[in-house]
Amino acid sequence: MKVSIIGATGYAGAELVKILLKHPMVEVEKVTSKSFAGEKISNIYPSLVTKLVCEPLNIDKITSPFVFTALPHGTSMEIVAKLYQMGKKVVDLSADFRLKDVRIYEKWYKVPHKEKKLLSEAVYGLPELYREKIKKAQLIANPGCYPTSAILALAPLAKNKLINESVIVDAKSGVSGAGRGLTLQTHFPEANENISAYKVEGHRHLPEIEQEISKLAKREVKVTFVPHLIPVNRGILSTCYTRIKQSLTTSDIIQLYQDFYKKEPFIEVLPEGKFPKTKEVFNSNRCRIGLTVNNLTNQVIIISAIDNLGKGASWQAVQNMNLMCGFKEGIGLNG
Repeated sequence: MKVSIIGATGYAGAELVKILLKHPMVEVEKVTSKSFAGEKISNIYPSLVTKLVCEPLNIDKITSPFVFTALPHGTSMEIVAKLYQMGKKVVDLSADFRLKDVRIYEKWYKVPHKEKKLLSEAVYGLPELYREKIKKAQLIANPGCYPTSAILALAPLAKNKLINESVIVDAKSGVSGAGRGLTLQTHFPEANENISAYKVEGHRHLPEIEQEISKLAKREVKVTFVPHLIPVNRGILSTCYTRIKQSLTTSDIIQLYQDFYKKEPFIEVLPEGKFPKTKEVFNSNRCRIGLTVNNLTNQVIIISAIDNLGKGASWQAVQNMNLMCGFKEGIGLNG
């Protein structure tokens, strides 16, 4: 199957190219870039061994049946809508179709949503929760990196109605999560040998986490979410705290998580006393989860580790493509 990647020279786009060049069921037909039009993508990322040349975006020249859009939030929606109208299957890596309430989207992303009608058509692309819907979808809203790590950490508790009314998510991400654009915060002398919290007053991934956890719990769940920038290239470690409504042991909760994720090829629930590290999921589509229970307070601490460009972005996008196209779910994602 031929595929195209719109926005191929950002970190997520380039990661898509890397994976798809090795995918046995697809051929990358076209890559687009506004900043590097006319250049071979191998000149921008020498590790990509390909003759593909970045083209300026021309929707009418997209002939492949499947398209990935890796564009900034706010600029993706109109392009996705045109591709959708052309009958293309699309995985969109922006946030433009993740939030179902347009008022919440416009509040957090500070732009008007011009394609409201597609919000009901887009399926939130977390296979562990929405696999059957993804298989039938034409448009996938690929989840954010922080939300992927937090939702996977909290989903079993929420689904089993054990989660409290409030949750704390303390998350740490590598610098690539900020994208390829230059900022003072991600400038090497600022980020190196430094750990800093940011968007403490409210990060735009917060409503995405609350939307999905509340849907699973079938009631409103409020989340306190504080992200941190750490001096590594890639990886997310999320530590989630919530009190549960029953007196359960660590062993009980681990069994609940193992049962919940027993058929999930990319989720690993660790044994008691073991906790994940970002290096263990580097350059992969895996999520590793460890947890413990404080029986004095009935507080559960769940720690999840993902690669922000892997399960948090491009690798998950390919997992969604595999499901949408009827391929084996893990094909192209295990090496």
